[in-house]
Amino acid sequence: MAIGMDTCRDAVYPWPCDSLGHITTQFYCGVFDAASFHMLSGFGPCAEIEPLDQGWADVKQTIEDKREARADALVPVTRVLIRTGNKSVEFRHSMLNSESGVLHATSENITVLFDLEACKGLPLSDAIRARCRELGAA
Repeated sequence: MAIGMDTCRDAVYPWPCDSLGHITTQFYCGVFDAASFHMLSGFGPCAEIEPLDQGWADVKQTIEDKREARADALVPVTRVLIRTGNKSVEFRHSMLNSESGVLHATSENITVLFDLEACKGLPLSDAIRARCRELGAA
């Protein structure tokens, strides 16, 4: 299984911090959403799935705050693909501090390949499954 592969990188600025100087849940959600978009586009590129009226739909996301990050933290997000299902992928993102190595937060997601017109899940294509295998989960 591929462990800790970079998904995206961000920095904590003062404006998404609360009155205690820590980043807010809104910031976590935004960074993890961007990381998911980057990762999912590797499985099913927009140019491939959008003409078919398909997209990715998050059906479950669990964010765990492990240790607060403050303004000026550099926070790369890494990912582990946990499982490839019939219609979905399950993965975990980890937001680390690039200087200290501290784990700030994790996000575990289940995301479904979605028929945008019929509003229902679709089986993953052979091409998507092959990309999932390449990125770490059969």
